[in-house]
Amino acid sequence: MSTGKARSAAQGIHYQVALSDPHAHLFSVTLRIPAPQAGQVLQLPVWIPGSYLVREFAKNLQQLSCQQGGRTVAASQRNKASWQVDCQPGVELLVQYQVYAFDNSVRTAWLDATRGFFNGTSLFLQVAGAEAQAHTVEVITPEHAPDWQLATGLTPVRVRKSGFGSYRADDYDALVDCPVEMGAFWSGRFEACGVPHRFVVAGVTESFDGEQLLADTQAICEAEIRFWHGDGARAKDLPYASYLFMLNAVHDGYGGLEHRNSTALICTRKDLPRKPRQTLAPAVHKQPEGYTTLLGLISHEYFHTWNVKRLRPAEFARYDYTQENYTELLWFFEGFTSYYDDLLLRRAGRIDNAAYLKLLTKTLNQVQQTPGRLVQSVAQASFDAWVKYYRQDENTANATVSYYTKGSLVALCLDLTLRAEGRSTLDAVMQALWTRCAAGPMTEEDLLAVLAELGGRSYAKDIAHWVHSTHDLPVPELLERHGVKVHREPDQVAQQLGLRVKESGGVSIHQVLRGGVAEKAGFASGDEWLAVQADAAKASGPWRLQTLDDLTLYCGNAKKVRVTVARDKRLLTLSLTLPKPSTAFRLAVADADAIKRWLAPAAPV
Repeated sequence: MSTGKARSAAQGIHYQVALSDPHAHLFSVTLRIPAPQAGQVLQLPVWIPGSYLVREFAKNLQQLSCQQGGRTVAASQRNKASWQVDCQPGVELLVQYQVYAFDNSVRTAWLDATRGFFNGTSLFLQVAGAEAQAHTVEVITPEHAPDWQLATGLTPVRVRKSGFGSYRADDYDALVDCPVEMGAFWSGRFEACGVPHRFVVAGVTESFDGEQLLADTQAICEAEIRFWHGDGARAKDLPYASYLFMLNAVHDGYGGLEHRNSTALICTRKDLPRKPRQTLAPAVHKQPEGYTTLLGLISHEYFHTWNVKRLRPAEFARYDYTQENYTELLWFFEGFTSYYDDLLLRRAGRIDNAAYLKLLTKTLNQVQQTPGRLVQSVAQASFDAWVKYYRQDENTANATVSYYTKGSLVALCLDLTLRAEGRSTLDAVMQALWTRCAAGPMTEEDLLAVLAELGGRSYAKDIAHWVHSTHDLPVPELLERHGVKVHREPDQVAQQLGLRVKESGGVSIHQVLRGGVAEKAGFASGDEWLAVQADAAKASGPWRLQTLDDLTLYCGNAKKVRVTVARDKRLLTLSLTLPKPSTAFRLAVADADAIKRWLAPAAPV
């Protein structure tokens, strides 16, 4: 091999990304492979870790061409997401292609004249056989926006002040686990336990209070670092040298996706923290309730830095990007993270006890009001995420249960049981798992072993009952043993009828819940509920229904009503028997000292 070839091979796999046509939403990618195999195979992932759905990213790849030694070589498509190149081994191969980017989510890629964003799983073809090599990527400053900035968790190699330039990753997994944000975004910085953190936000308005966001996020990060590494945690103890939050504020949206040293978030713009008003009375300033939800999202994704990115299902020891990667443990990795996201908001002093119990009430009612909890265990829900959780339809609530919400209640039950028995806590269990599994792959057997060791008995029957069956969880009883009063109060009208609806100038049926009176009456998803009339009020005729609350207005205490719905442009009359009032949970503080021992806030709000 010549000296030139040896130097090129040592540089590893290299990608160059150009924002070639923002109005057409096209990235241009040039891939350089210094020493390809004969018949080199290239493949694009079909899914992104953390979002368990085959998304077929290859549908956005176009105009792939290959050159070797200055001449074009053929590339034949082998299947939906891979190509084989008719190339010579050991001679540098150049691959060029474009990627259409118009999905304004955290999972794929986006490009227009105001913002750019991508995950590597959407842009970077995987070079078969070279996955363990070092990978570098250069992102070129866009001609249409020379003032743009770039932010990413990748390791910089030669980078301009704007952030555009060259970056390095140790292997393909690391490369695609560091998304890239570009644009004229807001940027702020803070340190948590000596580690530098950066927060960038796209889409902010003049009312945005960046200092508030930084202060709250810093408190959350420090609480979670102390959770995993103790009160004396220092920079050397953490599994990352720096961390990046990327938030895209939009008119309507919510979600997040965790990465090894960063997270991509999306929120509704009105939920951002706001500066106190200096004009336009009233002077009383109150943050939007949605801001608490945003802080919970930040807490959730940051907790994933430990729980799923390092400590992870054994099935995820090495990702297979070509197909589904199945595990029954999402109830642990997503559910337990969901338990701690709000709990750590409390411990960080961002919410008080009443606010925490309000959030817990919502979760408890969500699970209890889902008929699918009696059909599918939370372990099965984890395994079926690929075809059920991420492909929700009108029957989802009847057929499945969320491994997020029920998984969080499993964590609650374990924590409160351990505390009631007086030997340990779930905090200690999580920390012991981190040590036992060396911050790596984990099995359910590891969890059972740690529970037995710290709890002083076997928890196999508890896990079998709570995780692998469809039995209801003993949440109310456990809460009352820890200072929480569990009230039952009238449920919302929709839930009492067995409906989930959309109310916007009328009532549209979104879901019909299994076993409810609406199902028995013949309601179907997609129906438009137009009118209602009490059976005993024939003289007054039917009334136009605008919201479900109109039922009591027009029908009083009637036990049976006639309902008019529109289905496929046909008007149908249904006979609906109104149910006796059902109830929902409401949690309240009963014993402040007992609750404090559980929630253990680090500081007052």
